[in-house]
Amino acid sequence: MQFISEQVHQIDPAFSQKVKQMADTPLDRCYQCLTCSLSCPVAFAMDYLPNQIIRMVQLGLRKQVLTSSTIWLCATCETCVARCPQEVDILRVMDALREMALGEGEEGKEKVITTFNQTFLQSVRLLGRQYELGMLLLLKLKTRDLFTDLILGIKMLLKGKLKLLPTRIRGSKEIKAIFERTKGEV
Repeated sequence: MQFISEQVHQIDPAFSQKVKQMADTPLDRCYQCLTCSLSCPVAFAMDYLPNQIIRMVQLGLRKQVLTSSTIWLCATCETCVARCPQEVDILRVMDALREMALGEGEEGKEKVITTFNQTFLQSVRLLGRQYELGMLLLLKLKTRDLFTDLILGIKMLLKGKLKLLPTRIRGSKEIKAIFERTKGEV
């Protein structure tokens, strides 16, 4: 975890308003009670705590927020949302920040997470559901990390946990239509 004052990047005064609109949540209500950070199950792995991200958004520290690993490590468990006394939907803020980061090409230190996300969506787009083996192979090729989990993958394949061939589901055309309708969105 870092302190916000360690590095001060350029301030973008419109950043807070844009995030507020995208997330449709009252960021101005946050008075830094720390409830979100104290209840976050993955705060130990974040470079900035959730309350620090909210404060940095309020201050307009766009670059620092969008390159933070916190927005990618958020587990979307909704614990912060349920416990916030001011009803600030931090989950929606994190989603908006991820969208902005992807749109601006700011994946930061967590490029593997964004690569996984894109690979997963590609699998669902093609087959209407997740095809684990194909997705894992494609992810390994994209990240160029071919041998890290090889033994575990072989064990899962031998036990029948990974299917060799993908299966289609009913309604895959409807799923493709959803992807087509949202084509321009991140």
